[in-house]
Amino acid sequence: MTKALLFALGSLVAGAMLLYHPAARGQLADGDSPGALFWVASALIAALAVQSVRLTAALDGSRWLGTATAALFGLWVVYFWQLLVVALEVPRVLLPPPNLILSSLGEHREVLWGDFVQTVLKAVLIGWAIGSGLGFGVAVAIDRQPFLQRGLLPLASLTSTVPLVAVAPIAVMWFGFEWPSKAAVVVLMTFFPMLVSTLAGLKASGKLERELMYSYAASYRRTLLALRLPSAMPFIFGALKVNATLALIGAIVAEFFGSPTAGLGFRISTEASRMNMPLVWSAIVVAAVTGSLAYAVLVQFERRVAFWHPSVRGH
Repeated sequence: MTKALLFALGSLVAGAMLLYHPAARGQLADGDSPGALFWVASALIAALAVQSVRLTAALDGSRWLGTATAALFGLWVVYFWQLLVVALEVPRVLLPPPNLILSSLGEHREVLWGDFVQTVLKAVLIGWAIGSGLGFGVAVAIDRQPFLQRGLLPLASLTSTVPLVAVAPIAVMWFGFEWPSKAAVVVLMTFFPMLVSTLAGLKASGKLERELMYSYAASYRRTLLALRLPSAMPFIFGALKVNATLALIGAIVAEFFGSPTAGLGFRISTEASRMNMPLVWSAIVVAAVTGSLAYAVLVQFERRVAFWHPSVRGH
């Protein structure tokens, strides 16, 4: 383990040294090319990067090693993004280098924080909670009264087929330009995945266990709470994780069709029209990091709630 980590660290140090080359810093004179030596060194660093990730991924141990492998891979992606974009003089309108994006994040942190509050803490969080809660409640109602499945389930499936670009303008007309219209879109997007997953989870408990509860004259409520809901937890958390990403995408896209002067979708749309791509990418980074953190938090909750399930014990 120590050798693999030292190899990864040494590879990163060697890569950092290459960043001081004039070609990697954008300091070449007009018309000059990076030169063969630079590309040979870049190829060598690329080989070291691949080997460092392979060695780290092969380590056995705690799940934190998996996180370290993912972080190392991400560092190398950002590294070569910076190196190649600057060395090849890619126009910033097409793809700005990571250092400009980080600089824009720091410069516009207050604006991006306001966008985060508007999009994530209001539209996404509230819409995700309401949509997932409604899907769960309707699933339990259908399970309790099977005749509802013939009426409610086909209607519910319609919510997953409605195009987002069609419902977003309608939501703006109904609920206004503020965050409630975006939360309504999120509710529509997250309702059906939770409904379907919960119904599948409620049927996942074993037949012998259900017959045992029946032989003890357990009520539907007792069977639901003691047996069927615990068995459904992996399915429910699966829907919650999927809905977390769907909610973020839905809220951002909905802001393209009408928004106040704040929001990640509003920022991306507005700044892209101004060709301010570093700020556009800064908003994208905020959205991506938020989605990844939300997924990670839900995974941790799942490990504590459904610790007994084989899919969780295996991690």
